[in-house]
Amino acid sequence: MGSIDRYIFRTTLASFALVLVSLTGVIWITQALRGIDLMTSQGQTILTFLGITGLVIPSLLGVIAPIAVMIAVSHTLNKLATDSEIIVMNAAGMSPFRLFRPFMYATCVVAVMVTLLAAYISPDGLRRIKQWDAEITADVLANILQPGSFKQLDQDLTIRIRERAPGGELKGILIDDRRDPKERNTIIADHGTVVKNADGSFLVLEDGNLERFEAGKREPTMVAFGRYAFDMSKFSSQGHDVALGIRERYLWELISPDENDPIYKQIPGQFRQELHDRFLAPIYPFAFAALTFAFLGAPRTTRQSRNFSMGSAILAVFGVRMAGFACSVMTVKTPVAALVQYVMLFGVIGLSVWIIVGSVVVEPPPALMEAINRSNARLARLFRRPATA
Repeated sequence: MGSIDRYIFRTTLASFALVLVSLTGVIWITQALRGIDLMTSQGQTILTFLGITGLVIPSLLGVIAPIAVMIAVSHTLNKLATDSEIIVMNAAGMSPFRLFRPFMYATCVVAVMVTLLAAYISPDGLRRIKQWDAEITADVLANILQPGSFKQLDQDLTIRIRERAPGGELKGILIDDRRDPKERNTIIADHGTVVKNADGSFLVLEDGNLERFEAGKREPTMVAFGRYAFDMSKFSSQGHDVALGIRERYLWELISPDENDPIYKQIPGQFRQELHDRFLAPIYPFAFAALTFAFLGAPRTTRQSRNFSMGSAILAVFGVRMAGFACSVMTVKTPVAALVQYVMLFGVIGLSVWIIVGSVVVEPPPALMEAINRSNARLARLFRRPATA
């Protein structure tokens, strides 16, 4: 790799890293705000919140990386064109295809990163999120029930505790249970403890009263108890047997799924969709880089506008990405849609390379430019301020 290649390679990767971090940070914040209830309603620490929300970052990187490549390539080419470096390189005998080589080196680095993310890192992070969430749910009594606040564990089940004593004892317990439409139970206990055994998890209440309102009766039934076990098994599962979704599967698990997997039997089309999305993930950076260079890589003088080429590159990348999403959705029911997506991406790469090798300058048609100039002239006359005397 020569000095010029190293210069372009470093500039492109530096721009890519900056854009990737910036876009990922913005999108991660919007995603993280959805999980703020981990601290507000489930009593988790800031470290737990950051840990769980941070595990989604690899998934975001895989989606954002191709877009960041496009922005990095366009930024580098615009920098080279602004400094007239592309003109100098072309005058020195460097063809556009030769100039394209360091951009391909940088794209290869990105493609390797995206492959690792899609094959292992991203699904592993999603697995850890699901496992962590299951563990938090399993310890619901220790994490969600906060002294002095009413917590709604189910649609019609509310619990409040006054304080936590040493040893895990709960004091001043109030339970309002309206899950049975035929009756409503209100339980008040002086204290209680959490007991877990082979039969499930129970909140053992001591020294309290149970007030039961039955449908069709005017007066409630009052029961004083010395010891009462309230079943909390629904809210205190062990969280070790976590059912993995499709996105949590590693690449090799999608290539050869278990034929007896109930999820695979139910939705085999989504397995196919996810598998092809993983295969296509490292191809998108090459398609976007080649497409961007095809529009912006040709040598131009400083007097030649690059705005049309820049806008065309953005629209072309956007169109390819939207078409890819559409094909991905259709792959669930129509397997041939995956083939269409492969043909589209390799066709875009082939067409872009043909434009680069042929040194074709993508410019707007003269008739279009004349129409735009006439329109701009009319607008200028319309909004021109009258000359002052």
